[in-house]
Amino acid sequence: MQRELMERIRALMDKGVADQVLAWKRGEFFYDTEPAILTKDELGEMVYDSFCGPNLSKYLIKEMPKIENKILALIKPCDSYSLNQLITEHRIDRDKVYVIGVGCKGKIDVDKIRAKGVSGITGVDENGDKITVHTLYGDTTLDRKDVLLGKCLFCKGKEHRIADETVGESEDTSEGSDRFEMVKKLEQMTPDERFSFWRKELSKCIRCNACRNVCPACSCVKCVFDNPNTGVQNKAAANEFEENLFHIIRAYHVAGRCTDCGECSRVCPQGIPLHLLNRKFISDINELYGTYQAGECAGQRHPLIDYTQEDSEPSIVHERGNNG
Repeated sequence: MQRELMERIRALMDKGVADQVLAWKRGEFFYDTEPAILTKDELGEMVYDSFCGPNLSKYLIKEMPKIENKILALIKPCDSYSLNQLITEHRIDRDKVYVIGVGCKGKIDVDKIRAKGVSGITGVDENGDKITVHTLYGDTTLDRKDVLLGKCLFCKGKEHRIADETVGESEDTSEGSDRFEMVKKLEQMTPDERFSFWRKELSKCIRCNACRNVCPACSCVKCVFDNPNTGVQNKAAANEFEENLFHIIRAYHVAGRCTDCGECSRVCPQGIPLHLLNRKFISDINELYGTYQAGECAGQRHPLIDYTQEDSEPSIVHERGNNG
């Protein structure tokens, strides 16, 4: 598929549709891909394989002022929700982006491979629902579904919600899983148990800001945590309250806008399941306002900013909270 994709990009550039493409390129290792803006002469650096997990939509924001013609953007089905949301919020100019929807059959998490005791990884071959991992110490065969990124286990489907054209086929890798299963388990805990769960997880935070920096919904020009006038600017948490404060404020800021892309948890070096905070808000919005998926289409207003006479009254929300 990579060859087909590269040929199509070259053809579009030759026609003058765009002179740059937002894509992925190799990092230090073959499984360590990273977002990149590439010109036609740099296309040889481009890669598209099962390790291209990063959501590229946010990286278009800072390119907008620089674009004179158009930029090509490679967007996976799950990324298309984030792109739609950013267009809705006028963070991305749709007229400046030519969207190539790239096929996706789920992306592989190298950390899950390592968790199975595999080290010294030198390459990966895929064959249907199996993968063969080549290492310095021999080969290991694994079930592909066991090493998919966490966000791929809750895939929102194979359809691109926005695209000018598509290249390659996609698959729904969720297999009917319930993305709110862990949220329900947390809701069934006592308040003390939930507090203990989140204290244990959030105490791991080193305030690297990776979650904020990768999140498409965190698109403020200057974050409240970088503003010296807020009183919460510090990089390292001074106490337990501040460890909670950073993530709770961030979750509230993206409520109603989070597309549940899972990037926050994917990049967290401490393995904190940050997506659960956002997913809890999504679950509550679905219950109180009706099922809603941020980014499903460009231009939609999310329930928290779109008043209707059917909205839940404060008394209903208060009663619901008292009941669990």
